[in-house]
Amino acid sequence: MLPTVDFCGLNLTRLLIGANPFGGYSHQSEARDKVMREYHTIERIKETWARAEAAGINAMVTNNETPHVLQAVKEYLAADGSLKWIAQINFREKLSMKAVIDEAVEIGCSAAYLHGLVVEDAFMRKDAATIRAWCEHAQSHGIPIGVAGHAPATHLWVDSLHVVDFHVVCFFNCGSLHDGQGSTFRLRDMAPAVECIQQIQKPCIGYKIMGAGRIEPRMAFEYAFEHIKPTDVVNVGMHRGDNDNMVEENAVMVRDILSTEV
Repeated sequence: MLPTVDFCGLNLTRLLIGANPFGGYSHQSEARDKVMREYHTIERIKETWARAEAAGINAMVTNNETPHVLQAVKEYLAADGSLKWIAQINFREKLSMKAVIDEAVEIGCSAAYLHGLVVEDAFMRKDAATIRAWCEHAQSHGIPIGVAGHAPATHLWVDSLHVVDFHVVCFFNCGSLHDGQGSTFRLRDMAPAVECIQQIQKPCIGYKIMGAGRIEPRMAFEYAFEHIKPTDVVNVGMHRGDNDNMVEENAVMVRDILSTEV
């Protein structure tokens, strides 16, 4: 197994496998999205998770709303797949956030976090009561609950509320991609992101560390692990359509980088 940390009571490898490629969320182009969606059948997604297990990764992250990805999660967990499921939660297709938290727990998530879009909306309105209610509901199920977000200010506000167990911090302030304004990735966003991670004492998951495929993998992994806390992990989507051995190569890279950390 890859090096692990105690993450809110969960033993997690410092590399998690994400799922944006599975759902066709390339954050590059519509043509790229289409290629990813067509490649990632339910069987191929489950095969990728099996290869992640074999490569020494022990947890996956997916959203709760992409139908074929969620079906793959259900089938994988029902077949006793060993990866822990960390669920990204949104409720665009359901009646309430509490209902989708209940559903994710029933399916078998080990932890969950609120989608950055709803967290940023609450931040803009300074709606602490709603964030608190959602988090307390998740915690009533006995699972760790976190929040995602693209801007450091959002995370620092939530951190001041003392309601979440962990934070999921984007290395790029690219929230505009979720409201139809396009994807914006600027290298200058990375330093404030890691400064935010270092300032927050609770465990963090760093994501989009490669700028959705814009940064060379080794460079991205080295930068991330040099700047996040020793208790933190990273979440990386892996599209085997580009390189069938990507999962294994990423695991080897991370193992090598972490073995040389002082």
